[in-house]
Amino acid sequence: MTKDGMLRLHTLRQGEPTLPLVLLHGFPLDHRMWLDVTDLLAGDRTVYAPDLPGFGRSPSGPDVAEGLGRDRAVASLEVMADGVAAALRASGVERAVVAGLSMGGYVAMALAERHPELVAGLGLIDTKPTADDDAARARRLELADTVVAEMRVDAVFGMRTSVLGATNRVARPDLVERIERWIRDQGPYAVAWAQRAMAARPDRTEVLRAFEGPAVVVVGDEDEMVSIDVAHEMAQTLQDARLVVVPRAGHMTSNESPEPVASALTALLRRAEQRDRAAAEAQG
Repeated sequence: MTKDGMLRLHTLRQGEPTLPLVLLHGFPLDHRMWLDVTDLLAGDRTVYAPDLPGFGRSPSGPDVAEGLGRDRAVASLEVMADGVAAALRASGVERAVVAGLSMGGYVAMALAERHPELVAGLGLIDTKPTADDDAARARRLELADTVVAEMRVDAVFGMRTSVLGATNRVARPDLVERIERWIRDQGPYAVAWAQRAMAARPDRTEVLRAFEGPAVVVVGDEDEMVSIDVAHEMAQTLQDARLVVVPRAGHMTSNESPEPVASALTALLRRAEQRDRAAAEAQG
């Protein structure tokens, strides 16, 4: 646990002092979901992965909000994004390529909106820019109330299979067990706070339209939460994006098939470095 409401920022790899990669985890997990991808990244890259509020070894959402001078009673993705930005700057990071899966993608888009100078490149993995509809919002809030009332996270155990594609639900029992272990390590208050934050998120389609840096959109072709059509629309909305469809993978492409995800992020890092280098040369 960190002090003063600061998110725990894990260094997954220490590399050259070029643009680092920042990886934002999905719900209801923590930074460990990125270890498979990190091992496969090409080059000598520095990789950071924060635990988002309440997850892993980070302080609770209310404590992070208070540390940022925000209302403790309000759960929001904006608090998550500002917390990530504060943790990065406290570690000396002023510019990075930021990538997130699912909930992490929501946070990445909030970072691009609220801290555009920080985001040199954007990786959006099995995520979407739109807000919840009324039914989805109600389900999130009901789940938040349930896990707090029961004081356990059993209500989200179904995600250990629903986040996987149909192929890996059968072929990878080890991955099902691994995801369940990660879920069990999280607390009910973290799960509830995150669900309330996601339920309140706005549509950020216009944030994507305005983002000028390089981007990549990744989606599993068996993802039942984000369709290929949605991913294609995101890639079309962004000014400079590439779309990567991962075969035989669901919502957890980072762990079901980490090789193409790592390859996509490596390419994004190179594009962002080239873009920043050209901008610096143009300025003299």
